[in-house]
This record gives sequence, C-alpha cells and structure tokens, in this order.
Amino acid sequence: MNSFVDKLNETATVDKKVSRWTKHQNRTDQLMKWLFVGSAVLVSAIIFSIIAFVGMQGVKTFADVSPWTFFFSKEWTPSQNEFGIFAFLYSTLVLTLLSVVLSVPLALSGAMFMAKIAPKWVREIMRPATDLFVGIPSVVYGLIGLTVIVPMLAKTTGTIGYGILPAAIILAIMILPTILSISEDAIRALPGRLEEASLALGATRWQTIWRVLLPAARPGIITGIILGMGRAIGETMAVFMVIGNSPQMPGSLLESTTVLTTAIVKDMGNTNYGTTWNNALYLMALVLLLISLSLIIIIRFVAKRSEVK
Repeated sequence: MNSFVDKLNETATVDKKVSRWTKHQNRTDQLMKWLFVGSAVLVSAIIFSIIAFVGMQGVKTFADVSPWTFFFSKEWTPSQNEFGIFAFLYSTLVLTLLSVVLSVPLALSGAMFMAKIAPKWVREIMRPATDLFVGIPSVVYGLIGLTVIVPMLAKTTGTIGYGILPAAIILAIMILPTILSISEDAIRALPGRLEEASLALGATRWQTIWRVLLPAARPGIITGIILGMGRAIGETMAVFMVIGNSPQMPGSLLESTTVLTTAIVKDMGNTNYGTTWNNALYLMALVLLLISLSLIIIIRFVAKRSEVK
C-alpha cells in the first residue's frame, strides 16, 4: 500500500514539474514571438520613416521646378535654378546595364564550373576566394580603377579615360561574387534526377548544362542578377572616383558624366537645407529608393512564381 502511495506521489510530482516546465516554455515562446514581432515592426517603421522623410523633403522641389523639367531636362545648373536629372538617370541605367552585361557571363560560367565541373578541393578554395571579394571596401575598387583602369583606357583610346566604361568594369567585378554565389546555390539545389535523366537520354554534358540545368535554375539566377543590379545602382564611392563627375549627357562610354549617386555625393556638401537645390537632391535619393524597392518586388515575384511551379 505504501509503495502504491509513493508511486502516486512521484507521479504527481512529475506532473507538477512537467506542468511548470510547459508553462515556462509557453512564456518563453510568447516572449520570443513578441520580440520578433517587435523587431519586425521597428525595422519596418525605420524603413518607412526614411522613405517618408526623403519623399516629403524631395517633393518640395516641385514647388519651384515642374516634374517634366526635373525628370526630362538635361540641364543641371543649380546657380541658374535649372534642375534636370535626365542625364543622371540615363547614365545610371546605361552604367547598370553595361556592368550586368559584363558580369553575368563570367558569373554564370564560374557558378556552373564550381557547381558541376570543379573537383571538391577546387570548389573549397574558389568559393571562399569568391566571397572574399564582397568584403573588399568599394574605395579600394575605386582606387584600383583610378590608378590602373583609367590610365590604361586613356592610353589605349586616346581619351581622358574617365566615363561609364571604367565605372562599368569596376562594378562588374564588384557584383560578380553576388551573382556567382546565388547562381551556384541555385544550380546545386537542383535535384540530381534532372541531370541523370538528360544524360540517360543521350545528351552531352554541355547540352545538359545549357538546355536543362540553366533553365531549371533560372529563378535563382534572375534573383542573383537583380541583387547585383541593386548593388550596381546604389554604388557610390567606386563610381565617383572613375566616372569623371561632369553633369552632362555622355556622348560615348569614355566621356565624363555623372550618375544619381555621385551627383548626390558631389553636391550635398554645397547646399543649404531647405533650398530647391537641396530638395532636388532628396528627390533624386527618393528615385533611387523607388528603384531599389522595385527590384525587391521583382525578386519576390520571381521567387513566388518559382514556388508555384
């Protein structure tokens, strides 16, 4: 009888301990839940506050400059109250597209080599070496471009050497690790049965890579390219050092010009807060923010389509 009572007491004690542990876990789970929710709300509030502040300050430009003049005029002469950013927008788009064109073939080739061709020991060396490029400060890239690429282009072409082309070469090197890493992960994530089925049907290794693996990994590759474009659009210091910084529409790839980011950096220190010139720079920053948000939305759309498939 005593042993039966002792067992009942032990069982009750265990139940109490389990109950206390369960309550403690529930409290911990609730605490972590609200911590994550609070962090998400805080980050969202900060982001929207930045967008709201930049937007509210930027739209004040339209009190003195019409939207048509601001976006489609090529004249940027603040001393004469001429604020047209078409040349900056044009140079930004050309620079971004050219850097992507230069970077994507190398990035995809490197991603396919490391994912499907390179031995394991080679991949273990190349992947960290590739990731190392991401950590190099942009000013270092700009210094190399200023001391090596610009003089080389000037000597080769007989021009000043500054312009969109040297900036595109520098940006292509800077965004290459991003595109390469994401593309490699996308290729390595493909199920092995795709490659096995293609080879079993008689396709060569190159045909399998070109017609099976690359199309199957397209969503991840597009995501990497868009992220690379986002970095190229937002890059400032490296571009500032090699593009020439003349506020004009470029007639060639080796003619000094300015993009949105470098125009903001170059002029911000010369303006007074609240002036039309200062407000125009804020509006240019808002344009950059909207472009970045558009790229993020495109990434989400591509990822969603990939999940549906």
